[in-house]
Amino acid sequence: MQYKVTHTTVYEYEEAASLCHNLAMLKPRHTPTQICKTVNVLISPEPDVVNEYEDFFGNRVFYFAIQQEHKQLNVTVTSVVENTATSSGISYPDIGWEEAVQQLKEPNPVNADLKQFVSDTHMTVTDSQTKQFASQSFKPGKGLVAACKDLAEKICKEFSYSPGFSTIATPVKIIMQKKKGVCQDFAHLAIACVRSMGLAARYVSGYLETLPPEGETKLVGADASHAWFSVFVPGAGWVDFDPTNNLMPSSQHITIGWGRDYADVTPLKGVILSGGNHKLSVAVDVQRV
Repeated sequence: MQYKVTHTTVYEYEEAASLCHNLAMLKPRHTPTQICKTVNVLISPEPDVVNEYEDFFGNRVFYFAIQQEHKQLNVTVTSVVENTATSSGISYPDIGWEEAVQQLKEPNPVNADLKQFVSDTHMTVTDSQTKQFASQSFKPGKGLVAACKDLAEKICKEFSYSPGFSTIATPVKIIMQKKKGVCQDFAHLAIACVRSMGLAARYVSGYLETLPPEGETKLVGADASHAWFSVFVPGAGWVDFDPTNNLMPSSQHITIGWGRDYADVTPLKGVILSGGNHKLSVAVDVQRV
């Protein structure tokens, strides 16, 4: 599959900003099954300083600063991505989750790097309730991949997708109590569950191609950013799971980047020198080409 992805972010300020510094993670990264063929970044007003680099996780980041007065910031990133991923016909190592935990404890360079994906973060705090929920999927003797599939299915079936209920600061324990949230919440919940069992899990940020109902035309800008989780499977590497849709990501999932949680892959963040409130609007469009 080949896609054209357009991500537009607009900030409108109540009072003019005289200075802003920003970090953007909006360029799709290259993976074994994904090639980012072209990327075009349009920023208005034109930035005075621009710098691009790869972060600790290998994600593509660009920094920019605007040192002139402005009341609106517009960032549009247009990417063409080729995706060859598939979730069908793939066989994974038949390793039990308990054995995977033991293998992660072995002293070697790979496991040393994985330690950062086993520990809690402030967005993926585990507790007794989280572990009890996870243990329903991670039963004794169960295969690791099968357990992760079961966890994703449980979250999809038992939690309601509820835009507007949460913010990115909503703790996992609140999502557990209220049984609702959005894709970022479900990814964080799944990661907390997996880590509570002693396994390595990471947060994946990207996009998902959405198709309109039969007979209807897809609305431009109707798509949105998406998130899912990935688990390290010894002998196979990182394997992705989408708890929001209860499936294993394939060619319709486009990866931007990954990290320990959302804070490592925030699409756009920064600081401004201004006053008053501001208004944020985001539009995403994923089109097959």
